[in-house]
Amino acid sequence: MTVMTRRLDQGSDAGPGSRTARAAAALTVTLGAATVCWVVAVDQMRGMNLGVATRLGSFAFFAGSWITMMAAMMLPGAVPAVLRRTDGSRRVLAGPVFATSYLAVWAAVGLAVYWLYRPHGTVAAGVVVMVAGVYELTPVKRHFRLQCRDNAQSGLVFGLDCVGSSLGLMAMLIVLGVMSVTWMAAIAIVVVAQKLLAARVVVDVPLALAIIGFGVAILAAPSAVPGLLPAGAMPTM
Repeated sequence: MTVMTRRLDQGSDAGPGSRTARAAAALTVTLGAATVCWVVAVDQMRGMNLGVATRLGSFAFFAGSWITMMAAMMLPGAVPAVLRRTDGSRRVLAGPVFATSYLAVWAAVGLAVYWLYRPHGTVAAGVVVMVAGVYELTPVKRHFRLQCRDNAQSGLVFGLDCVGSSLGLMAMLIVLGVMSVTWMAAIAIVVVAQKLLAARVVVDVPLALAIIGFGVAILAAPSAVPGLLPAGAMPTM
């Protein structure tokens, strides 16, 4: 009876048609969820961005907004990992469980953000952006980026690796305008590209230098950066 059950399981799950169907379902659900979250995030964040003076609001509001933002930004880049996990498991829910545990890591990051974040000045924003650019050049960044591209055994581990890879970029989002749809979209493009594409010195070094240069520009002329300061506000520490 056990042998027969095993054969039935293999016959129902191991065929190429079944694997293709699971992959298609995982792809559709993942990208569909990301699309919905983009629509919801844009609606939630309308009118909330005040640049460096942005306030996070109540914990309930921020938690809902943050999780929606992370799903919108991070799920597209996680598609290859979700597909690998789906293909490597016979469980129908392997992909959704992987994606959910991945997002749980980013939800935990949101708790830290809510606890640590305060409205700040343009000097702090410029310094953080410069540090983020330097981080892009470090071996730590390269290690986590490689792990984030290749590791799909666990959503939690994948999430931790991707947090390490995207740490500087997410810090930029937080200090430039944590409720800014524009910065959210710009950072998301870079994050997804780094997840999907192999590291290239000819691309990565100029990007890092551009980020550092942007930080210098914020320090030198913060009022020239659109959306960084509320209307009529003066640059501050």
